[in-house]
Amino acid sequence: MERVDVIIPTYKPDWKFLDLLEKLSRQSVPVHRIIIMNTEQKYFDRLVYGTPFVKKYPNVLVRHLSKREFDHGRTRNSGVRHSDAEIFIMMTQDAVPADEFLVEELLKGLHSGENTAVAYARQLAQDTSSEVEKFTRNFNYPEEAAVKTKADIDKLGIKAFFCSNVCAAYKREIFDSLGGFIKHTIFNEDMIYAAGALRAGYGIAYRPSAKVYHSHDYSNKEQFHRYFDLGVSQTDHPEVFADIPSESEGAKLVKMTIAHLRENGMQSQIPRVIINNAFKYLGYLFGRNYRKLPRKLIVGCSSNKDYWD
Repeated sequence: MERVDVIIPTYKPDWKFLDLLEKLSRQSVPVHRIIIMNTEQKYFDRLVYGTPFVKKYPNVLVRHLSKREFDHGRTRNSGVRHSDAEIFIMMTQDAVPADEFLVEELLKGLHSGENTAVAYARQLAQDTSSEVEKFTRNFNYPEEAAVKTKADIDKLGIKAFFCSNVCAAYKREIFDSLGGFIKHTIFNEDMIYAAGALRAGYGIAYRPSAKVYHSHDYSNKEQFHRYFDLGVSQTDHPEVFADIPSESEGAKLVKMTIAHLRENGMQSQIPRVIINNAFKYLGYLFGRNYRKLPRKLIVGCSSNKDYWD
């Protein structure tokens, strides 16, 4: 049987991360090793202090780094180098498996074709999430499975490259042959890798039967910062994003969200949706044009301020 490792970057982990570890320990396909790439040791120590963490999770390997050392691509590559498994799964600290079949279903997605390089999971909103967040998750992560190839780029546009390291499984051999994740990036290391894999002739599988709970009700300010970083990423990687605009997909989501709220008698939430998306678009525009901005403003707009050091 193939060995499967899970790699999780963490920063100020909380109880949800412990829930994630507990769920990973109960998978139908056992996880060989869980590799934690933790930023700032003091926060991790604070979480596990006084708990039987080491005895309870003997297959966990923790590597600490400083906040200035963290990078979305480089840190994950470092985690992969600690793994000798044929398959590795990238997760974030706030993604919790919905059941014991997550690993099993991701492996089925990876083996949906000989040339499938990566399979990513469906993200479900928590019960406590807003109606808008629930609709957004269902829009981005529908019930229908898919395997995207190079032939789908013209039809799907930027959605062809969509892949999320919130929870995604990778074939190590293909990953190494493609050079891994980009080594320095503010955001989007997963989509940049997926774009390179597609153009190299590999497939990207979406496996909705592999499910994690992962959602956020971001404030307007948080959305501005996140979409600023998204715009920066797209500007810095024209080889991936230059000829494939993403604005139309965002506009489609806004229109469908508003229609959904109207159909369900939730018109009072529509102004919030419009304002929230205005902040997204403004942040994205600033990010796409960040090279024209003064450095102090760039750092103020970004959610990843250490990236600019």
